[in-house]
Order: sequence, then structure tokens, then C-alpha cells
Amino acid sequence: MSAQAAPPRPSPVSRALARDRVGVPAVLAFLLAAVAPLTVAAGLIPSAYAQTGLTGIPAAFLVIAVLLAVFAAGYMAMARHLTSAGAFYAFIAAGLGRVPGTAAALVALLAYSFLQIALYGMLGPFAATQAAAHLGIHAPWWAFALGAWAVITVLGLARVDNTGKLLGTLTAAEILIILALSVTGLTHPAGGHLDFSPLSPSTLTAAGAGTAGVLAVIVVLACSGFEQGPVFAEEARRPRRTIPVTTFTAITLIAAMYTGSAWAMAAHAGPGHVAAAAGTQGPGLMFGLGGSGFLSQAAQWLFLTSLFAAGLAFHNAVWRYAFALGREGVLPGSLGRTGASSIPRAASLAQSITALAVIVIFAAGHLPPMTGLFYDLGTTGGFGILILLALTSVSVIAFFARDPLGETVWSRLTAPALAAVILAGLAVLAVQHYAALLGVPPGSTSAWALPASYAAVAVTGLAWGLFLRSRRPAIYAAIGLGAYAAGQPAPARQGIR
Repeated sequence: MSAQAAPPRPSPVSRALARDRVGVPAVLAFLLAAVAPLTVAAGLIPSAYAQTGLTGIPAAFLVIAVLLAVFAAGYMAMARHLTSAGAFYAFIAAGLGRVPGTAAALVALLAYSFLQIALYGMLGPFAATQAAAHLGIHAPWWAFALGAWAVITVLGLARVDNTGKLLGTLTAAEILIILALSVTGLTHPAGGHLDFSPLSPSTLTAAGAGTAGVLAVIVVLACSGFEQGPVFAEEARRPRRTIPVTTFTAITLIAAMYTGSAWAMAAHAGPGHVAAAAGTQGPGLMFGLGGSGFLSQAAQWLFLTSLFAAGLAFHNAVWRYAFALGREGVLPGSLGRTGASSIPRAASLAQSITALAVIVIFAAGHLPPMTGLFYDLGTTGGFGILILLALTSVSVIAFFARDPLGETVWSRLTAPALAAVILAGLAVLAVQHYAALLGVPPGSTSAWALPASYAAVAVTGLAWGLFLRSRRPAIYAAIGLGAYAAGQPAPARQGIR
């Protein structure tokens, strides 16, 4: 008898992400970690008070939360019919066409890279300060940034469900400390009287449309990360339920945390003094709500873990976009292959190498990490997300105009139209007042070069998309197909022009 041939061993290399690996808690952890609640509460909110001089920061968060919920109505409707690790990219390709989708893909990749890398500019200096004050360890900021980079690089290659558990633990601690500090601040108001005026939307127009517009942009940027739910659709259990639940839950929690903490800071310092206090105290405005005891010290250490968790969450977002583009042939195919852990190692390591290069450049050039790296790149990353939100809203309308697919008029037309108009208006205000947004003199290089970087990559993406359409039609045909680009036939509802 002839020996039977052994069955072939399955290849560890794949072009698909692991299915049914994360549920609502894990996806929500990724979203909230990317939003970085304590980083925003202690870092961005005091900056908004100091920069605008407005007392209506809490009201701004309430107004923007409503806007984001309106945007999410159309966004989630489209997510029910499209599945891709590159959500913005696939959605814009499906709605506006493959060429604009290619341009949007590069904009998204740049925006999320800015957001991820920028965090090292705050994490390194703050870790250096904490280590010197409490541990007696004295080292330059970049040493701590590189240490965090190394850990994120390793964890970026870990299974997504394990990463989600870590982020969930860190984010839960952040939320608890924000709640404790906010309650303490609201129960100990200046003068013994709790002032409700910061919650009034009328305070937003006190300094004119320009300043209010800059404030609105800052608040939208503070919420960047809530939109990442569809990025996990390929890996989520019951994605048609998981993604909407996590997205709307994230918006609700964001609104509650940021409104409460901003109001607590205004109440504790006094609405008439909060802007000046923010200018002198910075993050101390938030930490000071807990006095000088355990609560304040715990908040400062959790501020550090908040930066780390956000860095890890955005690292995962970047490699998912790179993976989606590599799988569909828009970027090198090596980025679109996963290994035994269902993690695209090449895509993850590519982001790590990029971040390493930026840290080294800032360290070797003695460039300011807090302003040049954290604030400038972080703000610009958020501006890129704002552009993508507006384009996605238009894409939702175009997508459902061809076939309503059973969606309501509100979710497929009215809500995305409202969101598109308002978000586009905020993007225009951001460009007009970009110098004020960065806190630099008008005409400064950074005020035009940073937003112009998106124009440059968008033009590159349009040109590349046109090239693929004329010279590589097979690759062009796979743009935006997500998991179906790996060889499965796409259903009609996943069809893209």
C-alpha cells in the first residue's frame, strides 16, 4: 500500500483579520483610550480656557456632542452595509468613488499618524518630570519617550483582544479619577456658590465668531477617536450591534466626562478667574481639584497612563489603515498580510519605525516636544479627522442616493446633510484661524505648512488613484472592498464605483 500524503499545513500568512475576537467592552476600550479622557481633561481643556478666554467650554462640549451624535446617525447607517479596517477610506470610496477614496486613505493615514506620534511629545516630558520628582530618576524626555515607544511597539503586535483588556483597565481608572475630581470640584465651588452659567450656550459667542469657531474646532479635536468603531468591524462579534452601541456610548461618556470636568474647573476657580488660572496652572487646574493629597497624585500618574493608552490605541488605528491599503494593493502588499496572531506585523512595525524617526529628529535637533511635537502635530491630526468627518457625511448621502437599503430618511439624508454643512464650516474656520489654533503669530510657517500637508497627500492620492485606474485596473477594482479584497466575492451592497 502506498503511504497517504500528509495534508498540507495551513499557512500562518493571511490577508484577513481575526473574526469574532472583540465585543462591546473591548471596542469601547479602544475608542475611549484613543479619546484619552484624562489627557483631554487635564491637558486640552485648560488650554482651551487659557487660549479663548471663554467660560462656556462645558457648553461647547454639550453642543459638539449633539453634532457628533447627528454625524454618527449616518455614519452608523453606512457601517451596517460596509465592513473594512479602513473605515473612512472605504466609506468615502463607496460614496464618492475610488479615486477620492484613495486620497482620503492617505489623509487618514497621515492624520492618525500625527495623533499617535504627537503623544510622545507630552508623554516623554511628563514622565521625566514625574520620575525626577518622585523617583529621583533624572533623564531627558526622549529617554522616557523611547521607553514608551518600545512597549507600544511590542504591544502593537499583541492579539487585539488582549490589548483591549489592557486598555479597558487603564481607561476605567481614568474615568473614575475624572469623576472623583469633578465631583470634588463641583462640591467645593469658589465663594461657596455653584455657578451654572458655563453650561449656557450663550457664553460661546461672547468673544466673537472667530474665537468661538476656534473653540468649536478644539472641542471637536478633543473628541477624536470616537469614530474608530467601524475600524474594528472585521474583528467584532455581531458588528451590526457592537459598532453602533460602542460609538453612541463613547459619545455619551465623552460628553458627560468633558462637560463635567470643564464645569468643575470653572466652578472651583470661579468663572471669572478660570481662564487666568488655566494660563498659569495648565494641567494643575485639573489636578488641583483633588487638593494636594492622594487624589491629586493618583490623577498625575494616571495622566501618564492616559497618554500611553492613547498612544497604543492610535498605533492600532494606524496599522489597520495601513493593513487595509496593503491588502487592496494601494500600498505595498506586505502591509496587508497577517501572521499567526492575526496581526499585520509589517504594518505595525512600519508605524513604529515612523514614530521612532520623529522622536530621534526632535531629540537630535533639540526641538520643543510639548509645542512642536505634542500640540502642533496633535492639533493637526485632529484637523485631519475633522476633514474626514465632513467628507464621510457627504459620502453617506451619495452612497444611499443610489439605493436606500432600507435606511430612514433621517439616517441616510437629513442627519449627514446637517453634519456635512456644520463640519465643513468648522474646517473652514480652522484654516482661517490656524495660527490662533496653534497659538503662533499669523503667517508663521507652521500655520500654513501643517494644514497644507493634507492638501499635498490628497493630491498625491488623487494622482495615484488615477494611475491605478488607467494602468492597474485589477488593483483599482479592489479599492474599498475591505475583507472582500482578500478573494471573497463582494455582495452587491459593498459595490463601489
